[in-house]
Amino acid sequence: MTDGLLIENLQVHIGDRKIIDGLNLRVPKGEVHAIMGPNGTGKSSLSKALMGNPEYRISGGRAELDGRSIVGLTTDEIARMGLFLAFQYPVEIPGVSIANFIRACLNARLPEDEEIVAPKFYKELYAKMDALKMDRSFTSRSVNEGFSGGEKKRCDILQMLMLKPSFAILDEVDSGLDIDALRIVSDGVNMVRSEMGILLITHYNRLLEHIKPDVVHVMMDGRIVKSGPASLALELEEKGYDHILQ
Repeated sequence: MTDGLLIENLQVHIGDRKIIDGLNLRVPKGEVHAIMGPNGTGKSSLSKALMGNPEYRISGGRAELDGRSIVGLTTDEIARMGLFLAFQYPVEIPGVSIANFIRACLNARLPEDEEIVAPKFYKELYAKMDALKMDRSFTSRSVNEGFSGGEKKRCDILQMLMLKPSFAILDEVDSGLDIDALRIVSDGVNMVRSEMGILLITHYNRLLEHIKPDVVHVMMDGRIVKSGPASLALELEEKGYDHILQ
């Protein structure tokens, strides 16, 4: 069994339009891989397809998490298997506090005869919030409602730290972050990078200066066209994506 994410010859459609065409990717547990590429090349579409969004139909190929296929499963089933997705634009959930939301997510994984012990839960939650420099009063605030961009991204990373998935996809987690927020979010990711597989979707090398990737992949026209070391991101920033095609 292969621990981590394995994708072979993946095909994804939205309606009749093919948006992912023969994509191959392997991200082992304990490694951080980054995907970079021009706008509209299918990076975010890939994350949505892997997470079971019904609008993004996997029409061919393999997609496996820790040796088990996720093709055709619901988002809930995929999440229970251990896949976590941090959205580029985190959604607001009015009326549901952060603490209750995370607690419900954790409870959903437990056997029916088990439940979360509140003191232990809050001790861990507060420790993770302190690491992310989140005020503890946020536990009673509705998920992402009225949050700044940096607060939303920290809330996403808090969920990841508490849920402890086997694999995380972080879709432009650096979007809208100032320098301090970028460092805090990156520190949160680096805390657990050895414990899971991580796929970073980003446009900018600045994120990869804080979260050093093991491999950088270039995605164009719905497929991976080049892979290389972390220095590839700097090459892209200096020379652009057209340089890859030469």
